[in-house]
Amino acid sequence: MLRRRFPPWLKRPLPQGGKAGAVETVLTDASLHTVCREAQCPNMGECFARGAATFLVMGSVCSRSCSFCGVAHGCPEDLDKNEPSRVCDAIEKMKLSHAVITSVTRDDIPDGGASHFAEIISLIRKRLPGVTIEVLVPDFQGDTNALQTVLSAQPHVFNHNIETVPRLYKTVRPQASYDQSLEVLAYASRFRVDLRVKSGLMVGLGETSAEIFRTMRDLKDQGCSLLTIGQYLQPSKQQIPVVEFVTPKQFEEYKSYALSAGFSNVAAGPFVRSSYMAEQMMEIV
Repeated sequence: MLRRRFPPWLKRPLPQGGKAGAVETVLTDASLHTVCREAQCPNMGECFARGAATFLVMGSVCSRSCSFCGVAHGCPEDLDKNEPSRVCDAIEKMKLSHAVITSVTRDDIPDGGASHFAEIISLIRKRLPGVTIEVLVPDFQGDTNALQTVLSAQPHVFNHNIETVPRLYKTVRPQASYDQSLEVLAYASRFRVDLRVKSGLMVGLGETSAEIFRTMRDLKDQGCSLLTIGQYLQPSKQQIPVVEFVTPKQFEEYKSYALSAGFSNVAAGPFVRSSYMAEQMMEIV
């Protein structure tokens, strides 16, 4: 990750010790990917040290090439039918109480990998009934049958990131649609009354505060109740550059606005990511 000209609030010491070694061993032994490593998340050291990780399933190569994302893109590998069991084993060994599972986008698969998500959710529910499950899913190209497959497996949190404001979609998410992502969230919110629907925004891409406020309202109108807002950081020279480093004060203003708009819980700050401290988002305020 590029670290040139960072403001003071984006500088912090590297975590020491903790459970990082044990987490690395579990993930390596199980041949599992994490979004922490593949997307070059700035929180990886901290999360591993406290024994947490976000599982990245269906391979480490994405069928799309979003301009902000550090995950490799190209021709994805075949699905691994044993992956659900290995994810479940890792959750048990890491003693997670809240498991977050995301994936690369798999437009090459007829259902976008929805049945793979469902198998993982169902297996965790069967083997580890005390674990709450959060899935961070792609848009499945708007396929409601795929969405129903995932939702019917009964995750506790359904997460799909809107990522940015409508005006920037052609630059940031050229293979996606703002309206389609809203429809995905709306479908999930209608599916089950007790389901917690979550989304996330990156800032610092050239958006205005007014555009962020409007996007928050759009998300809330579609039934989204949990929201994360974090600073975009350029993973490498291949991704689009940062336009602005948003101040902690501005993040507080975004959080206050979101709570006043009716979101149940909001995490906003420079290092916030969609799955960062995800278990705390379960604590509805």
